[in-house]
Amino acid sequence: MSTTPARLTEQQVAFLLQPISEKRVRNLRGMSHLEAWDVRRQLIRVFGFDGFTIETISLDLVSERETQAGSNRWTIVYRAQVRLTIKATDGRPLTVFEDAAAGDAINQPKLGDAHDLAMKTALSQALKRCAVNLGDQFGLSLYNDGSQAPVVLRSLAYMGEPVKESEDTPVGSEPTPQGQSAEPDPDPTPPPTKAAPQQAPTAPAAVPDP
Repeated sequence: MSTTPARLTEQQVAFLLQPISEKRVRNLRGMSHLEAWDVRRQLIRVFGFDGFTIETISLDLVSERETQAGSNRWTIVYRAQVRLTIKATDGRPLTVFEDAAAGDAINQPKLGDAHDLAMKTALSQALKRCAVNLGDQFGLSLYNDGSQAPVVLRSLAYMGEPVKESEDTPVGSEPTPQGQSAEPDPDPTPPPTKAAPQQAPTAPAAVPDP
């Protein structure tokens, strides 16, 4: 049994530190993102067919409702929690990531298809959130306001020189879907206005005696 700590290879590290190809980035409702099948493709390319495992920790139905009574159209929501285990080239577990996501299927004509779509969406989103911990090749830079410029650059775990401030990518806001805001909703109730102070009534002027 090997006593050498499990590590990524130099080739794996070098590839993970490269900027993401613009050909892999999609745009949906104003947000840059990766497709789940592409994330799986990159996992195979970097770690091999047997170099990772994906486990479903939980998959729960959040909501099932008919869009409109008698319409026979359905809106379904699921929540999924997924675990991604990365292995070294000798098969030993290297690192584990867990994350969760919700997925929906809106106004679908078939109940079974609606459940299937919502489940797949939740599982895919949770997997992508796990994989983003592997850096720019798995979409980390896209969280920096949709940028494709690399944000990791180097890691002290593999290289002795830290990233210099002059090299670092400016930090932008994490994108939110169009029509949504990352800021809390303003209080819809306006603050009460102070009533103007009432002026004390003045006494009537004295009438001179006739």
